Amino acid sequence: VQLQASGGGSVQVGGSLRLTCTVSGIRFSAATLGWYRQAPGKQRELVATITSGGTTNYGDSVKGRFTISAHNGKNSAYLEMNNLKVEDTADYYCRLRRAVTPQYDYWGQGTQVTVSS
Repeated sequence: VQLQASGGGSVQVGGSLRLTCTVSGIRFSAATLGWYRQAPGKQRELVATITSGGTTNYGDSVKGRFTISAHNGKNSAYLEMNNLKVEDTADYYCRLRRAVTPQYDYWGQGTQVTVSS
């Protein structure tokens, strides 16, 4: 199973980026795709998640600015990030988790987002 995250880069404050997470090697259902981020010296935190049924959840710091979506046919999830702030600078990781049997929890490699003023 591989989760490939892409789309990171460097932008200025107020700019936008779109991250893509593509899952391969597994056909999944009743699972949650999500984005998490980790800034230097800080713990990894939730950014946004989306369930197979389309229910979304966001971290408080990104509500109203970030939007998560998924394309089930392409086994992909997207994170549209608008009005970026310096504090959004971090490595962003995608995650595929299924809490019911058969359970699994996969992480992709990070993609770096740098927001400068």
